[in-house]
Amino acid sequence: MTHAVSVRLDDEAAKALRALQATGLTRSEAIRTALIESVDRRQRSSELAAEVARLEADESDRVEMLAVAEMMESLRAPR
Repeated sequence: MTHAVSVRLDDEAAKALRALQATGLTRSEAIRTALIESVDRRQRSSELAAEVARLEADESDRVEMLAVAEMMESLRAPR
């Protein structure tokens, strides 16, 4: 099922659409691709933020990260 959408583009959005069309996509393909990729990026960003929060909450992981950071610092060449 398809849905027609009407949208007013500002200069920045129009420029972005032209750039996508320059890759060989039709206007509709460019818009659909941009929408889908935008949602994918937002979901990945949310998933990454959740993973970071889980890691930060893991006390044993934090202790290990600090130990590795201290070891790496001790191996660094003097300035």
